[in-house]
Order: sequence, then structure tokens, then C-alpha cells
Amino acid sequence: MISMHKLKSVDFYRKIPRDLTEASLSGAGLSIIAALSMIFLFGMELSSYLKVSTAASVIVDKSSDGEFLRIDFNIRYGNRLNITKTLRKYPIDSNLRPTGSEYLAGVTSRDIKHDDEVDEEYSEDSVILNGHNFESVAHRYPILVVNFYAPWCYWSNRLKPSWEKAARIIRERYDPEMDGRIVLGKVDCTEQADLCRRHHIQGYPSIRIFRKGSDLREDHGQHDHESYHGDRDTDTLVKTMENLVSPIPLESQRLALENVQDDAKRPAPLVGGCRIEGFVRVKKVPGNLVISARSGAHSFDASKMNMSHIISHLSFGKKITPEVLRDMQRVVPYLGGSHDKLNGRHYITNTLDSNANVTIEHYLQIVKTEVITRRTLYEDKVVEEYEYTAHSSLVHSLDIPVAKFHFQLSPMQVLILENSKSFSHFITNVCAIIGGVFTVAGILDSILHSTMKFVKKVELGKNF
Repeated sequence: MISMHKLKSVDFYRKIPRDLTEASLSGAGLSIIAALSMIFLFGMELSSYLKVSTAASVIVDKSSDGEFLRIDFNIRYGNRLNITKTLRKYPIDSNLRPTGSEYLAGVTSRDIKHDDEVDEEYSEDSVILNGHNFESVAHRYPILVVNFYAPWCYWSNRLKPSWEKAARIIRERYDPEMDGRIVLGKVDCTEQADLCRRHHIQGYPSIRIFRKGSDLREDHGQHDHESYHGDRDTDTLVKTMENLVSPIPLESQRLALENVQDDAKRPAPLVGGCRIEGFVRVKKVPGNLVISARSGAHSFDASKMNMSHIISHLSFGKKITPEVLRDMQRVVPYLGGSHDKLNGRHYITNTLDSNANVTIEHYLQIVKTEVITRRTLYEDKVVEEYEYTAHSSLVHSLDIPVAKFHFQLSPMQVLILENSKSFSHFITNVCAIIGGVFTVAGILDSILHSTMKFVKKVELGKNF
């Protein structure tokens, strides 16, 4: 059995009796300095341990072939446009405030019915309107239905025979002099450009329904009215006109009652435009996102199209929540600065003079950033973010103006890894700090003590 005496012989920390030690003022000073140094260095080491360190590298993009990229956007336009099923469109006024519920383009998604194209003569029974007589006619009849057309437009020419036949039938059934509840008119927008501009006519033909009494005169002279988007054959037009007339008493022409709207009639645009928001999914190849006006039953006047817009939001990739973004910025503070670089940008043009037929083009260079953070000891969290640079220009074109976003993805991606220090490394450094400071302070104390003893001997004149 091992004796206590032998066990004590392996003691690394043998004690010196207190009676054999001597306290000194210099030793006390060094002890205080050593303790403060230990505390300071421990704080520095703790801060270094808690601080997140990262390693950034540029590698080839690891996206697989055929992978899709999501593009989210929220853009406000001064004009109304057709949209796809993944997007939503809301009407807004000139101050960008919402003026109604979501716009559903169900009627315009189908083919518009026209009369068969036959060569036959027809009389022009609709009233010719211009800037001089439009106001007087609009205030004379309870219902005024106007066809805004252009002679060069194919769809206007398809509508013309049906419109004139319907005007003749309505004139015979509801004589303007005897009955006076409804009249059909037409405006040639190539000759009455100012009148068509006041009513925001950009596509031909545009059929508008004006109701006397519900008209509200605005700053620019437009009225509160409806747009007709139904079929354009003679029978449908006549039936629609009769439905408009039916709730109006024959003896009263002072106020036209509001009729229940059907799918063929919608509020016509005033001075405002629309807000388009939603997303599209595209292949990860260079491409274009083009926003333009189109219709299967209208022609557009390119000189009157204005693609001015305000980009409220434009981003690529999956949506990143504010909580996830803050967590990523804890690792990389500068991350997210170019995630939505075009947010809040205004691109305004004027359709007058040299600014007509202006296409606004945006050139975007997209770079993928992948951040890998440590969630637990054995689990990592991966977040993908797409940042981009943007440059824009105005291009004059003879075609219908559009807003075009050219995007190109970089073949390289940025990879950011979070490097966390192990707790054992932290403990090792703390022990090294305590032991090192204690040892160095002991050496300095020994040197100082020996130096002071030597000085005293010199002062006493002792020989060595």
C-alpha cells in the first residue's frame, strides 16, 4: 500500500512555510498589475470567442441545370396593362393611392365576337363628335355611348359596320328628338387628338359609356364613365344599349339611374394608372422581363403610350424575412445592401414632343450569395440571397413602348462560411493568459527584488 509520505513526494506545488516568506511593496504592486492584466486579457479573449468570424470565397455557381429563379416585383404605372395569372393589378390615382379592389381581366382573356366580314353598304347613323360638340351632347342625353377609333386600326374597321348598324337600330327605336334617352357617337382620334387624350384613349377601338348626372367634371375635363369590353357584333351591341336605356323613365331625362354592372362594363381609367405586383419564375439563364400593353381586340397608339413607373420592390430569389436578414447581417453586416437596389426609384417620361415612344430599359447584373451559418454543433443553416447592380436608359422606338428588365446571372457565386471557435480553445487560451501573466509577473518581481537588494548592498559599501 502506498504510504502518505511517498504520495506527497509527487506534489508539484510544494508549500513554503509562511514564516519563511516576505511580503514587499513592489510585489504587491506587481500583483495588482498582474491581476488587472489577467482581467483585461480575459475580456479580450472572451470578446474574440464571442465574435463571429467568417471566410468568404468565390466559387463557380452550384445551381443545377433547369433550376428556376423567382422574380418578385411591385411596380406602379401610369397606364393600365394586361397581366398574367401569377400577378395582381390594382387601380391607383395620380397620388399612387389605391382607388379600388383588384382588377380581374376575365373578359379580355377571351376572343371578342364580331360580325362576319361581308361587303355590304351601310349608312353612318352615329353622331360625329369633336372637341366643340362633345360636352353639349354629353349633357343633353342621359346615355351617350362613344366609339373612340382610328381609321388605320384593323379592329376599329371590324367594329365600324356593327357600330353603324347598331346606331341605326337604336335611333329608330329611341328617336333622339322624341325619346332622347340614348345616342351613339364616334370620335376619330387621328383628328381629335386632344379630346382623346383628355379621356386617356390609348387603344382602339375604345367604347365608353357616359351617364348624364353621374358625370363629375375633373381638372382635365374627363368624366366619370365606364368602358365597354363586351362582344362587338350588332346584336350584342343593341342588347347592351337597350339594357342601358331600360331603367331610365321616358318622362325623366334629368338624371340617369345607376345600372347594375355586368362583366362587359367596367369603370374607365381616370388620371391614375395601376399597380402591378406578383412574381414570375424563370430559368437561370440571361433573359428579359418585359411589361407591355397588349390586347387581342385592340390596337394601340404608340405615341400616346407612357411607360413611366415607380419601382416599389424588385428582388430575385426566395423572399427573405426580416428576421433571417438580421441573422445574416449578424454574420456579414454589409449583406442585403443590394438585394432590392431599385426599390423606390422613379422613372418618369413625358409623352409630349421628343419623349414619345420611349421604352425604359433596365440592365441588371445578378450575383448569388450563399451564407452558411452554424445553428447547432452538428447542424448548419444555409441561406441563398441574390444581389444585383442596375443601370437604366431611355430608348426611342417605333414600336409600342415597354418597360424592359434585362437580367444576367453571374456564373460565379459568393460563398460565406461562419467559423465558430471551440470552447476548449477558449479555455486553453484563458489558462495560458493566467499562467503566462502569473509567470511573467513572478520573473519581474524576482528581478526587481534582486535589483533592490543589490542597490542596498552598494549603499552599505559591502564588497562582493
